[in-house]
Amino acid sequence: MYPVSRRSARLRLRELSVDDVAKVHAIYGSSEATEHLSFTPRSRQEVGWIVARSVASSFAKPRTEYALAVVENDSDDVIGFGRIATDPHQENAATFGFALRPDCWGVGYGAETVWLLLGLAFEELDLHRVWGARSPLNQASARTMASVGMVEEGVIREHIQREGRWRDSVVHSMLQHEWSKGAG
Repeated sequence: MYPVSRRSARLRLRELSVDDVAKVHAIYGSSEATEHLSFTPRSRQEVGWIVARSVASSFAKPRTEYALAVVENDSDDVIGFGRIATDPHQENAATFGFALRPDCWGVGYGAETVWLLLGLAFEELDLHRVWGARSPLNQASARTMASVGMVEEGVIREHIQREGRWRDSVVHSMLQHEWSKGAG
């Protein structure tokens, strides 16, 4: 499916373009924004490679990754990054993740972003299950995923290695029939 375009009251998801490197770097290059992610801040060059790979993957057949810009409707500003990647080990399932610029935290944009990503997953991609993992210390992400109806499933022990240390991840998921009940 190309191009992806989903909209909420304040935000929209759209395909990334090579023109988005600086905006994505404002997230992926930020130590604050990446504190709870699985990686340390990226250089501008690394973000350029990530964006280029994401743009290229949008044309793959079949498409297995949806790496998308999160854009404010009013300002047309890229404020975040969202991703859905189908799981080759589980039929009709995908992992998802998102990150927002720190200056956009605390106003509900996380929940809107997750809602848009889940809508894409269940309404357009017809997936059965979507799951994401977060740092146990990231309580804001826990609240965000709970607020849209995702279920906390448990802990993957020593799941992520970052800066030479192992970290657990907490898994949250939603099933298609749960989305159908809540989206109505």
